[in-house]
Amino acid sequence: MNKQTEPFLLDESVATEAAPQVGISRPHESAHLHVAGTATYTDDIPELAGTLHAALGMSARAHARIRSISLDKVRAARGVVAVLTADDIPAVNDCGPIIHDDPILAREVVQFIGQPVFLVVASSHDAARRAARLGEIEYEDLPPVLSPEAAHAAGSYVLPPMHLTRGEPAARIGAAAHRDSGHIRLGGQEQFYLEGQISYAVPKENDGMHVWCSTQHPTEMQHAVAHMLGWHVHQVQVECRRMGGGFGGKESQSALFACCAALAAWKLLCPVKLRPDRDDDMMITGKRHDFVFDYQAGHDAEGRLEGVQVEMVSRAGFSADLSGPVMTRAICHFDNAYWLPDVQIDGYCGKTNTQSNTAFRGFGGPQGAFAIEYILDNVARAVGRDAFDVRRANLYGKGERNVTPYGQTVEDNVIHELLDELEASSEYRARRAATRAFNAASPVLKKGIAITPVKFGISFNVAHFNQAGALVHVYNDGSVLVNHGGTEMGQGLNTKVAMVVAHELGIRLERVRCSATDTSKVANTSATAASTGADLNGKAAQDAARQIRERLAAFAARKAGVDVSEVRFGDDLVVAGELRQPFDELAREAYVARVQLWSDGFYTTPKLHWDQSKLQGRPFYYFAYGAACSEVLVDTLTGEWRLLRADVLHDAGRSLNPALDIGQVEGAFIQGMGWLTTEELWWNQNGKLMTHAPSTYKIPTVNDCPETFNVRLFQNRNVEDSIHRSKAVGEPPLLLPFSVFFAIRDAVAALGDYRINPPLTAPATGEAILDAADAVREAVAAQE
Repeated sequence: MNKQTEPFLLDESVATEAAPQVGISRPHESAHLHVAGTATYTDDIPELAGTLHAALGMSARAHARIRSISLDKVRAARGVVAVLTADDIPAVNDCGPIIHDDPILAREVVQFIGQPVFLVVASSHDAARRAARLGEIEYEDLPPVLSPEAAHAAGSYVLPPMHLTRGEPAARIGAAAHRDSGHIRLGGQEQFYLEGQISYAVPKENDGMHVWCSTQHPTEMQHAVAHMLGWHVHQVQVECRRMGGGFGGKESQSALFACCAALAAWKLLCPVKLRPDRDDDMMITGKRHDFVFDYQAGHDAEGRLEGVQVEMVSRAGFSADLSGPVMTRAICHFDNAYWLPDVQIDGYCGKTNTQSNTAFRGFGGPQGAFAIEYILDNVARAVGRDAFDVRRANLYGKGERNVTPYGQTVEDNVIHELLDELEASSEYRARRAATRAFNAASPVLKKGIAITPVKFGISFNVAHFNQAGALVHVYNDGSVLVNHGGTEMGQGLNTKVAMVVAHELGIRLERVRCSATDTSKVANTSATAASTGADLNGKAAQDAARQIRERLAAFAARKAGVDVSEVRFGDDLVVAGELRQPFDELAREAYVARVQLWSDGFYTTPKLHWDQSKLQGRPFYYFAYGAACSEVLVDTLTGEWRLLRADVLHDAGRSLNPALDIGQVEGAFIQGMGWLTTEELWWNQNGKLMTHAPSTYKIPTVNDCPETFNVRLFQNRNVEDSIHRSKAVGEPPLLLPFSVFFAIRDAVAALGDYRINPPLTAPATGEAILDAADAVREAVAAQE
């Protein structure tokens, strides 16, 4: 049997002694619905009688004062029922998740092209969208800030700058035998979820509102709608059965759409659906923050870093949104897998007149880690060593060189063993020699190869978000219903939680069903983000199931006349002394005996503490590790390239479901590769996002996947008491395709005999590759 699917018995206090329900590969609980087209997403919910449809009228200026608005043509358009503006909002005109600087509908001033100004409600989606284009707005233009560099130069930030220093980096850099400095550009990324933003709001009796919303954070949507209407939170119910992808884009930014749908439903006392078309969605919503870095580094002749200073500036957009936590995580991941003895990190969230950027898979971690990888790649060429060897020379140690710049001790380091295994299985040394031999004989086509490691912290930056609740109901026929605060966006969270509950009760997975996430069932939930979905909700559901199991065990023990410690659950049976009873029969008898067969569960992540003012503490419960080896072929005359082979080894701890986790690693790798190579966001000189549709924004396709794609899970066990000693696998693997970018850079460097650092920007589009290749050729010519 393949190691990845072999079941294992766990060493935790679990009552089952039979076949485990966790640690084995299971299909996604909705996979059969996905392939059959019968999975219900928000837009598939049968519309109630009288449902109206909404569309947003958007700003045509990047930064301007609204002098006048004429909406007469909009109101007169066919099918239009109502047109609403900020003046129609009864309470708070804000949907900002942290700082209240993000209006639902703009009033007086617009701050980016695409900002919603008014809401059209009509009899059909098409009628609303057509009418929204008829608004006449007169503007008085104001000076826009359109890039992070311009924001930094003007001192324009959405939040105060952040600073973290350890040791005396300036002195260490000055005293180093070798020094390097430079500027790095790293682009943003559109979430490009398959299901766009959507909300469906239905008024309920006695001033209530039911909102179906494609969101990663139902509780935040509940709060945003309640604050907008001036209601108590209990008057708003938010429900989400599943999303067609989220990737962070539906953590906070679904609030605008939930609020607009609810506003119209409240105003008109009828159901209202708001589903923007893809173009409008991309024009309105924020993306992954693009970053610019300026750095200085000092190192020895072996490439070991002695001092590093880096200045990070992000494009926050016009409002704060989640830019603060994103920058915090970028700062906390600048070290990636490396010991930085003396370091200074300065972070600035630049305020720009563009979409307000937001969460995206990795949440700033990929941006911070990319910078140190770029620096080490430069250092390797400067000292004439293999970049992989330089990376290894700088890794965190065990028992020494193991404290992060923010003060957390790295206690679970397995990166050395993981890299040893990947180096051998990928045949890196032989393949590196082969690429050099190929390049020596090929003047135009060049091969490149790179291995990059990952160390990624798991937990929310804000300690109180690390909590979760769940409800588990055992019905008197032995079937089980689970509700938890996490949301299903295709990652398989419901499958994992159901497996945990089945394992805890010793029953078949088929007995367990997960219901839609619903704020009226589990309250005060955290977002399904930061890779914590299974960690938090799995533990909460396990807690609830354990309480029910203990009640059933006590009942069975009394019935059999044995001590409760002798009761065992497994294979749908309960065994107590001579008693051997099917689980469903025991549940039925327990119900008659008035044993409580439902329970709530709760979990908080231990050991966390964080001082945001000092950027010190323990922000992460544990670290997930991984590494990837990528080989590419680059045409240095056209900029075209191809990924020939990728070998990935990722640490998921003791995986709850290896099939799902491998799928997450594969998907993250390709998504991250797209961010770093093909997915380019660009704004014109007026501040209009020009890449706002599939026709102008290129995500990877199946043709971009390598023919040889070896993905394996590293055999490990979380040292922390996570759910069954598993590790999160949502965000960390997105950093694995750094190896693709640096393999491309390695190929371009071959034009200069690997002595010149190609000035390759990310994304490494064909144009960027050509620019870098030309720069290397020019540098070679200048040296001759």
